[in-house]
This record gives sequence, structure tokens and C-alpha cells, in this order.
Amino acid sequence: MKKNLLILLSFVMVMSLFTGVVGAQENLTIQGSSTVLPIAQKAAEVYMENNNVNISVRGGGSGNGIAALIDGTTDIADASRFIKQEEVDNAVANGHFPVPHRVAMDGIAVVVHPDNPIDKLTLMDIKQIYTGQIENWRELGGADQEVVVISRDSSSGTFEVFNEIAVEGERVTPSALLQASNGAVKDTVANTKGAIGYVGLGYLDESIKATKVNGVFPNNSTVASGKFPIARPLFMFTDGWPEGLVADFINFVLSAEGQKMVEEQGYVPLH
Repeated sequence: MKKNLLILLSFVMVMSLFTGVVGAQENLTIQGSSTVLPIAQKAAEVYMENNNVNISVRGGGSGNGIAALIDGTTDIADASRFIKQEEVDNAVANGHFPVPHRVAMDGIAVVVHPDNPIDKLTLMDIKQIYTGQIENWRELGGADQEVVVISRDSSSGTFEVFNEIAVEGERVTPSALLQASNGAVKDTVANTKGAIGYVGLGYLDESIKATKVNGVFPNNSTVASGKFPIARPLFMFTDGWPEGLVADFINFVLSAEGQKMVEEQGYVPLH
């Protein structure tokens, strides 16, 4: 009787260990660009529904995501800009080797409050607004109203691309209100009548109004064709060539199903 009980207990313990190994849940961490965030969140949601994994997705900006990859605290760094040479050097010195994976294309839409009659701007107009040379909408044919400049902070990849293309690297006016995410820019512009800001295509909705830039409206078609002047690729960076779960997730984002989700989130798919 005692012998049979010991055998039974041993069997139960072995089966428990076996079940724990087989049912072990893998973990994946993703951090970075608030522009890429909607893509990463949707892909993670669908991927987790079909796989026994836990995926943690956070924003914080492209710079913070790449910094986390350099520190080895994230598996995937989302970025709305390409990695800088200084960041590559720091990563390699820390034993990490960033590899870029382009996952989508995006336009940076210049947006104003829906009540603002201005619906088209040139790149020169935008530069003069963001460098403080234009301070009232009447200078552009609009209402006699102060221009409230909304920009992203320096850790933002969207800021870096916008600053390079639209502001030509010049200093943004010190009066600009800095926001930490696309969502924060959208909300501020939506609630401030004289405001102007810029967001990724995935953040456009009826609460804000996108303007034409150099006569071209920002949408998937004009970004894909190269007609819209403020556009950029979106990336997911991995530490070295991805393997295992990281590789499977990247491949899922790049698959036909994943690229359909990219388009559903308001961005431009690669195919």
C-alpha cells in the first residue's frame, strides 16, 4: 500500500513538472515610438490570441525604445526614425547589435483645430511657424488669432524627422508646447483653437484637421507614391538577427495578415 502511494505521488510530481514545462508561457517586451505603438499593440493582441505568450507593449518615444535595446531591457525597440551612429556605437560597446526591420511607411500630418479655416500650408509656412517667424494666423490668411505651436520632445523620432524635413534642422521656437506622444499632440490641438501640431497618419480623426502640405493631402496613397513631402519608414529593431519568439513576431508583422493590420491602423503597408 505504502509502495503504491509513493509510486502515485512520484507520478503526480513528474506530470506536474512536465505540464509546467510544456505550458510555460514565453514573454516578449516591446518599447519605443508612440507612432509605431498602435501597430505593435494590435499585432501583439492578435498574436497572443493564437499563441501561449505574454507580450508587453509600451510607448515612450523612439529614443527611449532604442536606449532600452542598448541596455538589454527590451526585446524589440519600435522607432519612427533610423538608429543614430552614436546609438549603434553605444549598443556595440554594451554587447548588443541592433538590426532594423522596416514594418510600415508613414506620413507626418500637420494638423490644426477643426474650426481653423486654414487647410493648406507650404513647407516654408510650416518652417516659419515652428521657428517663431509667424505668430498669428492672419499672416497666412486666417483669423486674427495667436498661433499655438505644439511639438514633440527630443526623444521622439517623429520630432527628428519633422525637424529635419519641415524645419530644416533649425531651432523650434522656445514658446512651443512640448508633448510626449502623438496622442498628447492630437488631444492638445483638438482642445486649443489656435493650435498647430503634427502626428502620424494613424492618429488622424475628426477631432483634428489635417492640412495639405505643398498642395498634397496626407493619406496612404500620397505617402506610398512619394508625393506627400513629410514621410518616413517605421522600424522595429532587434538585438542581432532575431530568433525564436522575436523572429516569429517580426515575421507575423511582416506577413500579409500583419500588413493588413498596419493598414487598418491608418498606416501604409509595405505590400
